[in-house]
Amino acid sequence: MSSSATRTRARTGAAGPPPGSPGRRSLAARAAARAAGGAVRVFLVLTGLFWLLPTIGLLFSSLRSPSDIAASGWWQVLTAPAQLTTENYTRLLANETITDSLLSTVLITVPSTLLVLLLGSFAGYAFAWLDFPGRDWWFLGVVALLVVPVQVALVPVSKLFGAVGLFETTAGVVLFHTAFGLPFAIFLLRNFFAEIPRELLEAARLDGAGEVRLFTRVVLPLGGPAIASLGIFQFLWVWNDMLIALVFADSQSPPITVALQQQVRQFGNNVDVLAPGAFVSMVVPLVVFFAFQRQFATGVMAGAVK
Repeated sequence: MSSSATRTRARTGAAGPPPGSPGRRSLAARAAARAAGGAVRVFLVLTGLFWLLPTIGLLFSSLRSPSDIAASGWWQVLTAPAQLTTENYTRLLANETITDSLLSTVLITVPSTLLVLLLGSFAGYAFAWLDFPGRDWWFLGVVALLVVPVQVALVPVSKLFGAVGLFETTAGVVLFHTAFGLPFAIFLLRNFFAEIPRELLEAARLDGAGEVRLFTRVVLPLGGPAIASLGIFQFLWVWNDMLIALVFADSQSPPITVALQQQVRQFGNNVDVLAPGAFVSMVVPLVVFFAFQRQFATGVMAGAVK
């Protein structure tokens, strides 16, 4: 704007940005922007509620008596809250098959997740920053293992576990999950660790840090978001698995997915145990995901930017 135009606006008492500038939006434009933002929020809330609807329905079903479940749908509790009861969970805790299966699931899921995170971090760092013969070829072999389906390995691994005494044992299931979780873990963490600035690692080496200290003090803290994201994926995969547990787990103490399937097969109308058992099996992964959702989002966004 010229100086004469500015003096003219000053003499006439005009204030604020000139017409058409970004700082002078009309009332209709501001109202439209706020309405659009509100519509997006409403849409996201409705989408979240729709996604949680099966979980909410299962929760209400687990808090109703078998007769009420057979008579009407779970939404009837919205008008008749007196139907809610905790007797089903009392029966669930008295069912040794379900409680033992929950313990077996924990004993399989936790070691399988920790081993994949630990070994995947070591291997990812080695492939990213250590020089050794055939490094690139070994990494290509790891990438090739990503396309191997689990079903292909069931028969040969069953024969191997039977020969070494690991068939139908918790250790065998943990080893299988760890072996098939490592290729993706190494691939993910190697790519993430490779984006760490080389100058940062060289500065740590100049300060006298060895490989172990460099890995624990520099690489692991920087790779925390990626490791947390990987841990969530691995935990959900192992906890919700049924095929591997059905083949390799102990038939006397199976994981929760197999135990619930056996309850359906043997006692089709045992809904007072199935409903709370299924809800507990579903809610544990949800709690883990929501507890680490910030780290998960950070890891995903960091990988997208890099």
